Amino acid sequence: MSSTLSRVNSSAATLTKNRTEGSVTPQSGMCVTCVDGCIGMCEIGKSAYRGHEVIYPQPFGVITTASEKVYPVDYSHFNIMGTAVGAVGIKADSDVAIFPNVSLEVHFGHDKKIKFRYPWIIPGIGSTDIAKNNWEGLAIGSALAGTGLTIGENVVGMDVQATIKKGRVLDTVDLKRRVKLYQDHQREGYGAIIVQANVEDTRLGVQEYAIDKLGVQIVELKWGQGAKNIGGEVKIRDLKKAQTLHERGYVVLPDPTDPDVIRAFERGSFKEFERHSRVGMVTEEGFAQRVAELRKAGAKYVFLKTGAYRPADLARAVKFSSKYGIDLLTVDAAGGGTGMSPWRMMNEWGIPPVELHTLLYEYVKTLADRGEHVPAIAVAGGFTFEDQIFKGLALGAPFVKLVGMARSPIAAAMVGKTIGRTIDQHEIPVYVERFGSTKDEIFVTAPHLRKELGDEEFERIPTGALGLYTYYERLAQGLRQLMCGARKFGLEHMTRDDLAALTPEAAALSGITFIKDVDKKEAAEILNGR
Repeated sequence: MSSTLSRVNSSAATLTKNRTEGSVTPQSGMCVTCVDGCIGMCEIGKSAYRGHEVIYPQPFGVITTASEKVYPVDYSHFNIMGTAVGAVGIKADSDVAIFPNVSLEVHFGHDKKIKFRYPWIIPGIGSTDIAKNNWEGLAIGSALAGTGLTIGENVVGMDVQATIKKGRVLDTVDLKRRVKLYQDHQREGYGAIIVQANVEDTRLGVQEYAIDKLGVQIVELKWGQGAKNIGGEVKIRDLKKAQTLHERGYVVLPDPTDPDVIRAFERGSFKEFERHSRVGMVTEEGFAQRVAELRKAGAKYVFLKTGAYRPADLARAVKFSSKYGIDLLTVDAAGGGTGMSPWRMMNEWGIPPVELHTLLYEYVKTLADRGEHVPAIAVAGGFTFEDQIFKGLALGAPFVKLVGMARSPIAAAMVGKTIGRTIDQHEIPVYVERFGSTKDEIFVTAPHLRKELGDEEFERIPTGALGLYTYYERLAQGLRQLMCGARKFGLEHMTRDDLAALTPEAAALSGITFIKDVDKKEAAEILNGR
């Protein structure tokens, strides 16, 4: 591995590269020889003529982005332990203890009535184009699968068709559409649609509107996320929309009401405005007051999402969630994001996943050992496949009930949507065409879904939703297989002993047993015939 953990000065995320790609100074990321006359392909060079635009991953609106930084310890530094003996949560019988019989259902909340078919959730996709353009797939796919989906920040504020009077929302188009798409496809009460709020959303009364007018039962307070340590950001390519958002109280740069800025935009000197959200100011008094307001407004469940902040902030999130009866606390680690997070910030701020989730386990265990209320916990930060989901659940067992994922579900929905478009245009790529030419042939879950839903309803399901549903089906089967091998037939039976650390460093950091020390006492007793 390279001696440096970060890539500097060139990345696909910022559409930059070094002139001497094979010879780069590790600390600065500059070419070993920086030549007078270079057109500026690197990040420094591009910044010389596009300035602050190069802070953000590009092209905005059609990508999600994650850090390139290599952390000293990550989830790959742990392996899952299997056994040849017995079964937990099911009869120890080879004809019964088969992987399809592993239960992945999870029930949580103060009354244990929130129920998911699978132990994962999409923890907050907001006002970015990538979310809006793929919402059909995300909402319908999540609802059909029986998992959770969180509507992230600024959706109402960004909706130019929303009716806002005296600073409060009265009606919306986008939020109403997002909620309804999920609700119309929810089955047997599984899954949940959650409405999140930041500073601007709270001022607009978004959650009160969602509860009163849209029948939303679950709302989430947002302290932050793993991708950045500031508020949400998007780019605006329309002057009138930028002015509307400015009027609604957002920070819009440059000022879209300034005559000089308007002239510069119309000349084409720049093509995008930036809309920024404010950072919250957390206090215990303010937190308690807001939770009480939401419950009084009719919220049945209240969640909290926090980011990769310093340990004291994590302790606040855990303690406040315990003290004020929060139903789910989501802790999002550094390194990833679905929106417009500053690229260097995404790489260089915050606490990485294993470190943050270990601290989380320690803090929650401290409260649990004292008999204090512990909310259900969700961990997020780069999870994509079933082995990582297993590790996230096991590292935080028995407190972690869910794993949060966003980039990978978006990717699955986007691919499903793209395949659908190629089917309609009769231009299916060869790589896909080998499986067939219709959605029934290409999507392996289609026959099962068609039988469950009936022909008429199935035909209305967009291929983006099929993509997400099919991806989730793969995760579910893979997770069942891993759990079966560990002889754990229900999520409630998972423990930290289901993992082993592959390095002394990973063991020391996480408290997970080093692989050579696993079962040391038991193995000695077996060898000694005891």
